[in-house]
Amino acid sequence: MLALIIVVTVVLFGSAFCSGTETALLSISPIRVRQLAQSKKPSALALASIRLHINRPIATIVILNNIFNIVGSITIGSLTSKVLGDAWLGIFSGVLTFLIIIFGEIVPKTLCQRYAEPVCLFVAIPIKFLTIIFTPLVWLVEHVTAPFVQGKNIPTTNEAEIKFLTNIGFQEGVIEDDEAEMIQRVFQLNDLNASDLMTPRIIITYLKSDRTLNECQAEIIKSQHTRILVINETIDDVTGLVLKDELLTAMIEGNGDRLIDTLKRPVHFVPETNRADKLLKVFQENREHLAVVLDEYGGVAGVVTLEDVLEVLTGEIVDETDRNVDLQEIARKKRLRLLKSRGISND
Repeated sequence: MLALIIVVTVVLFGSAFCSGTETALLSISPIRVRQLAQSKKPSALALASIRLHINRPIATIVILNNIFNIVGSITIGSLTSKVLGDAWLGIFSGVLTFLIIIFGEIVPKTLCQRYAEPVCLFVAIPIKFLTIIFTPLVWLVEHVTAPFVQGKNIPTTNEAEIKFLTNIGFQEGVIEDDEAEMIQRVFQLNDLNASDLMTPRIIITYLKSDRTLNECQAEIIKSQHTRILVINETIDDVTGLVLKDELLTAMIEGNGDRLIDTLKRPVHFVPETNRADKLLKVFQENREHLAVVLDEYGGVAGVVTLEDVLEVLTGEIVDETDRNVDLQEIARKKRLRLLKSRGISND
């Protein structure tokens, strides 16, 4: 009788271990596994290795589970016949099946799904060791099932999932509302081009390179921009930019007869199709705050600044010197007035 109880206990524990381990390994997030692996702990590294080739440990667990169930059932049936007789074999088989369903499947799977992380860390090293032991059988199972499981790798996550998780995190109080909003805004960087962010050419402030500071004094003082383009004859012939404070300093120091061209700095040009995230990289690499946006024909379409890109993430940035907030809207209205004055329809 004692032998029967021991075998039943081993079968139940073995089945519970296999069912719970399989559920835990499939429940833990791959991203969380990578995060745990950064700790360099042996169990975390073993878990990362297992999760990278999940089909092998799963095959090992399935093989082990079937060994417990099949060999255990045969052994229990033989012992039951000897201890209780053939008359009790059917009843005992029914009771054993019920126990396996409850304590070998439902309970361990439920608990291990709830506590997937600690369970995975606990079983990672033993499962990796068992996978090595069962390598021949695992190799055979892999090759038999290969035609059914082949396909391209599925990404760990995607943009829609991250946005959804951000909303869930905000609703559950894990992240603040301003953090959630900024995370959502980050994804707009890929959706917006320079043409969406730029200040249109119709309201760009510029100075001709062959004029002196005294000749441009009124325009310089009136300008709302800290960086002003320098051109030759037309707006499509930009040669550089000047800083307003340097111009004002030069005038205060009595250098009003200096040409604008002598104070200009190099300017960077970008196509209007450049995405916002690429623009941010351009500003960082060139240590610049303004770039001239060119259209498909090489003409100047407008200018875009570092602030324009950052506003995608933070919302409108307005300081105490800004008199106009939405320069693009002002440009549209100005263009409409010009068209009307010339009798041209905007349709």
